[in-house]
Amino acid sequence: MLLQIAVLASCIAAGWGLARLLRARMTGRDMQPRVVRLGVESFARVLPSLLTLTLIASATPIVAHWHRANLLRVAIPLVASFALIRLAFYVLNRAFSRSGKGAGFLQMFEKGFATVVWIGVALYITGVWPDLVAYLEQTTLPIGRHRTSLLSILQAAASVVVTLLIALWAGALLEERLMRMSSMHSSLRAVMARMGRALLILVAVLFSLSLVGIDLTVLSVFGGALGVGIGLGLQKLVSSYVSGFVILLERSLSIGDIVTIDKYHGEVTRINTRYTIVRSGDGIETVVPNEMLVSGLVQNYSLTDRTLRLVTQVTVGYQSDIEQVLELMQDAAICVPRIARDPAPQALLLKFEPDGFLVELAFWISDPENGRSNVLSEVNRSVWKALQKHRIEVPYPQREIRVLGTRDAVQNKVSEMLQAAGGT
Repeated sequence: MLLQIAVLASCIAAGWGLARLLRARMTGRDMQPRVVRLGVESFARVLPSLLTLTLIASATPIVAHWHRANLLRVAIPLVASFALIRLAFYVLNRAFSRSGKGAGFLQMFEKGFATVVWIGVALYITGVWPDLVAYLEQTTLPIGRHRTSLLSILQAAASVVVTLLIALWAGALLEERLMRMSSMHSSLRAVMARMGRALLILVAVLFSLSLVGIDLTVLSVFGGALGVGIGLGLQKLVSSYVSGFVILLERSLSIGDIVTIDKYHGEVTRINTRYTIVRSGDGIETVVPNEMLVSGLVQNYSLTDRTLRLVTQVTVGYQSDIEQVLELMQDAAICVPRIARDPAPQALLLKFEPDGFLVELAFWISDPENGRSNVLSEVNRSVWKALQKHRIEVPYPQREIRVLGTRDAVQNKVSEMLQAAGGT
């Protein structure tokens, strides 16, 4: 017993030490092939258990050649179950918790899975597992014209769940890998990641159905019914999904663009296959169906060129030197840091208003994502300071009202109007 305990402790220590050493050596190298690093960094939580299991399984026949190795044989399913649980937790976290959604369900599923695994290990160690398998195989349930055992049903469910989890995990790895490729356009990366995940899920479903023993030709009826349902009841939904792929493929819209869609203006923060999120300057996020982006008019302020033209207007008195006013306004706009120097700000005399000269100041900015109202306010303040400094009048509308006739006549007319109103 002491020898087995010593061998078990040595295998555990060697497994964890070897895993730590392997991770340190692989992560310490600045290697470009990320696939090699992915095998160590991604399985960092699973690697110690797998190495320990390998060492115990290798040491068991050696010890059994001279002594009994019952403790080591019991330790093998325990360590294997622990490695299985860690591997399942890793796959679930990679597949679901990257987006930060479903944390409660994920935690509950992990606890349930761990409980099932430990119960299975307990049944295996106590020797009840063969009897349980025989009972499940002998118990059959009528399904249609055939009878299927409980063991086959459980095996089918387990195969479907495992293949779907593997597909989701592979889709998450593919998406993470594609998002790191800076040489590829962001829209193309997003559409390839989503198409890859959908294709993996489809292959996993078909493969799991074939493992269960279901003939895939029976899906033709389901496919026809699904096509009719899509054509009749899901036109808007399917249109939004197709529009999402069209937007991502033709690159007419990218994350970070400043757009105006209908009455909504803001920055594109996310492009999904069904909808696009536009975040306005006040922090409000608008969910816009992709169908609107394809069938409607969209103003993109940063599609091919991020420079944006803004204007402000002011009225100055007729006694002002208009040439001086135009020069002062142009100089005032150049003093603002965000204003582009090329093309330079330009002040124009638009027309002659009843109250004075109507002057327009046009300028360009190259960072519309930082807001338009704030830079417009800075320009207006700078222009106002320049006009005040040189005592240039900014008139306000004035209206003169003249009352025709004598005072008594006006009072009599008002009295008649009041009497008429009171009589009616």
